[in-house]
Amino acid sequence: MAEEKEKKKEAKVKKPSALKRNLQSEKKRLQNRSYRATVLTSIRGLDAALEKKDSPESIKTKLSALYQLMDKGVKRGVFKPGKAARTKSRLSARCAKSA
Repeated sequence: MAEEKEKKKEAKVKKPSALKRNLQSEKKRLQNRSYRATVLTSIRGLDAALEKKDSPESIKTKLSALYQLMDKGVKRGVFKPGKAARTKSRLSARCAKSA
């Protein structure tokens, strides 16, 4: 069953340019996924710092690093601008609330 699906996928794409495009898009998908994981890990780190009630300086540095990651993600096309703005706004509100 699984072998038939693989054959069908390969049979649909015949031209070398299409095969190359598939390889490129798969590589980019994995890079974007890795970048999103990095951002989520950073968000979890900020949440942990807020729960532990770390010093305001450390929270500010983590928030700043997150802003950089989100902006870089928008620039690369990993995130849409609205999602980045919404995420940054919610995180800064959370930080302000805890301070």
